Amino acid sequence: MELILKYFPDLTEDQISKFEKLEELYKDWNLKINVVSRKDIDELYLRHVLHSLGIAKVQTFLPGTKVLDVGTGGGFPGIPLAILHPETEFHLVDSIGKKIKVVEEVKEGLGLTNVKAFNQRVEELDGTYDFIVSRAVAVMPTFVRWVKGKIAKDSKHEKKNGILYLKGGDLSEELQEYRTAQIYELSSYFNEDFYDTKKVVYLPMKYKG
Repeated sequence: MELILKYFPDLTEDQISKFEKLEELYKDWNLKINVVSRKDIDELYLRHVLHSLGIAKVQTFLPGTKVLDVGTGGGFPGIPLAILHPETEFHLVDSIGKKIKVVEEVKEGLGLTNVKAFNQRVEELDGTYDFIVSRAVAVMPTFVRWVKGKIAKDSKHEKKNGILYLKGGDLSEELQEYRTAQIYELSSYFNEDFYDTKKVVYLPMKYKG
């Protein structure tokens, strides 16, 4: 938890309490439904919570913003971002039912009122969102195809609406057709070695007409 406060020192008491509860909730649920690897559960704050919050270093969400987390797994990056942005609406979607079960239980355990969870494929989801977030569930061209038509046209932030994607490694080939993509190195924000190769890719959505 000190790790979160190191980089996000202005949290409210309520936010600190929720972040502290995450470990107990995930450890408990991971024994029943394995959503986080055994190795990672011991480093939950470093490898999952802080990693998710890397998106917030690139883009903070205004009240009333709608954010979609695609392939959320056990709730990353959506749950940590929802704690950090209590006035932003988060929809977390995953096609695997048992993972969404964990998301629902963690959401209830934390009393998060700004999170909704959906057990379906993203292509089946209705509605549009200001930002779509995810953590390396597919290569960018595939992901862009999945979320086609899901990004709202009217932007209320300085950055245009689009995708904020947590990725690692060399992305030059994967992103070569996206000239507007911007890459933010998480090592610029977080000192830990784990973040040496981790990035946030921001892909603004261009609209015709």
